[in-house]
Amino acid sequence: MTSDGTGTLEVPEKGSFRGLSDLPLVARQVGFEQLSFWLNPIGALMTIAFSVVFLILLGATAGTTTVSSYGHIKLIDYYVAGFCGYGVMAACFTILAIQLVNRREMGLLKRLRLSPLPTWMAMSAVLINAMIVAALGVILLLVIGRLGYSVHGPVHWLPFIVTLVVAMLCYSALGVGMSTLVPNADAAGPMISLTFFILVAISGLWFPIAPGSGLATFANFFPIRHLIDALVGSFAGEPGTPVWPWHDLGVMAIWGVGGAIVGLRRWTWSPKRG
Repeated sequence: MTSDGTGTLEVPEKGSFRGLSDLPLVARQVGFEQLSFWLNPIGALMTIAFSVVFLILLGATAGTTTVSSYGHIKLIDYYVAGFCGYGVMAACFTILAIQLVNRREMGLLKRLRLSPLPTWMAMSAVLINAMIVAALGVILLLVIGRLGYSVHGPVHWLPFIVTLVVAMLCYSALGVGMSTLVPNADAAGPMISLTFFILVAISGLWFPIAPGSGLATFANFFPIRHLIDALVGSFAGEPGTPVWPWHDLGVMAIWGVGGAIVGLRRWTWSPKRG
């Protein structure tokens, strides 16, 4: 994309890629996606407000309770780290998948495919927007934890940030894959939200799960459990434990690749309704 000297933006040819010169157009498209998101109060409520409300409610009852399975960290530290994972999954999986289904069934994806804007730019903007929303939610939770409950935050910041980035990519890929499995817009909310809440419930978001238990063994098959473990581990910083949660990152990466494969194989720009 280049400027023609009059302040207008030149749209590159369909499917073309010009490297850094395309970034201003991608940034503008991300700005449109951000505007669309914040004008949708239900999406904002589901993504950010829910995690904040749940953190405040659970934090009010946490007291000085500690979690022995993570080096005796405070329960409120566990909740702050866990709800950071909740925020990532809500933005990059739930809202993204529902959004893609709705746009597909309304014919917006088909129109996008036919528009002059390269489809890779439009889809990149959608994914970047979800990651921005997730990052804003995490920052808000960390601030509330610090100011409201004196939570010190991660002991190891770099593993914490890398874990969040891997999780955003993983759940964005899973969100795209999940959207291709939903038959219509009416089914999007129930199917995706039910999957979301079941996964966060069995993965120990609301209460710590004892390692080695049957529920922990079952939850270890799913990426949200590994995300919570990795984030809580970065808060605990227990001496003698590895700083980098390579196993957790690997499991999330595998799930992300699986979601991307499903999305690529089943993706359609046209509505699926009869």
